[in-house]
Amino acid sequence: MPVALILSSHVAGSGVGGGLQAAELARLGFRTALLPTVLFGRHPGLGAPGGGPVPDALFAGQVEGFLASGLADRVDLVLTGYFASAGQVEVAAGLLGAIAARNPRALVLVDPILGDEGRGLYVPEAVAEALPRDLVPRAGLLAPNAWELERLSGMPVTDPASALAAAWSLGRPVLVSSVPDGADVGVLWTDGAEAWLASHPRLPTAPRGTGDLLAALFGAGLIRGGVPSEVLESSVRNLAARLAQGAEDLLDAPGADAGTHRAPPRGGDPVVTLRRP
Repeated sequence: MPVALILSSHVAGSGVGGGLQAAELARLGFRTALLPTVLFGRHPGLGAPGGGPVPDALFAGQVEGFLASGLADRVDLVLTGYFASAGQVEVAAGLLGAIAARNPRALVLVDPILGDEGRGLYVPEAVAEALPRDLVPRAGLLAPNAWELERLSGMPVTDPASALAAAWSLGRPVLVSSVPDGADVGVLWTDGAEAWLASHPRLPTAPRGTGDLLAALFGAGLIRGGVPSEVLESSVRNLAARLAQGAEDLLDAPGADAGTHRAPPRGGDPVVTLRRP
């Protein structure tokens, strides 16, 4: 059984963040370990969330205990997401270094959660400074949205071609979401040698947590041995089908398994187009 380690938020009443990823990966046959960075009752976008950030010392204690458990030696996939403080980012960077030393084959997928289009930066400035410095260089795969890619690269992202140029500038494999593609919206993957874009019709609204789910699906597909272009199409098709159900919470929108091969569309599924950007 593959093992996934998640460093992100735990939100009890909303299907977002690390909680959503842990549930999805468990459904896909992974053993999951979640080291939460915040403990909320609901998503802050819905009102007062209850709970709060995990203090730096407590977060560091979780990491110390996890390393002592021995499970770090078996980790196949690491997902990092929301961090509440620069101190948490520093501790996470140390953990990623320890995992790399113990298990160099583990895939480290860093979702550099900083902000998004329309809202701008929504993490503390200290976190926005720490993520590119401490975590981005440790990423085997970086998974920003288009707004975050602009901030990390210093380049505009207005279409697939500009997204590809910005991704290449980072010098590592990138999976970028929310890429404008005419009337559609796309997800672009590149490893510097090849690149693919999976697009689907843009919906008027989308539930929170789409980036979290995409990272989990794509990471799982790679760990299962999938060809990146096929995993990209499968992951985006899965996500688009769940978005089309109109659920306000992604945990209430069941999806097909993120397989390692291209899944044929079903009647009523959104059209997903795979092409080179």
